Amino acid sequence: MSLRQTYQAKCAAGLFGLLCALSATVSFGSDLLTFKLEMQDGKFIPPRIEVPAGQRIKIEVHNIGKTAAEFESVELRKEKVLAPGAQSFVVIAPLRPGEYKFFDDFHLNMPQGVIVAK
Repeated sequence: MSLRQTYQAKCAAGLFGLLCALSATVSFGSDLLTFKLEMQDGKFIPPRIEVPAGQRIKIEVHNIGKTAAEFESVELRKEKVLAPGAQSFVVIAPLRPGEYKFFDDFHLNMPQGVIVAK
């Protein structure tokens, strides 16, 4: 095999590996069960999210309030700061059955929310 053929074979193998990795990433990401959460000046809508235990989940967070908000959970080791009108998401590893509290770090005087894994 010539040097050029070896180079072409390595490039083809690398491209194939890259395409396989991208394909796995796209299909893996699309399989996540997604829940929506709105934050409005310290209020969570809904304040309680029930999720299946043992499954990775995605929570889409949208700040519909007039002030900045921060989705934070010490138990889940997640935090996400959102400007007014901003949207983002957090991906949460499979949870054991139980309750996991979250709060808005910019509005600590407001009630907390809870994720319930069943």
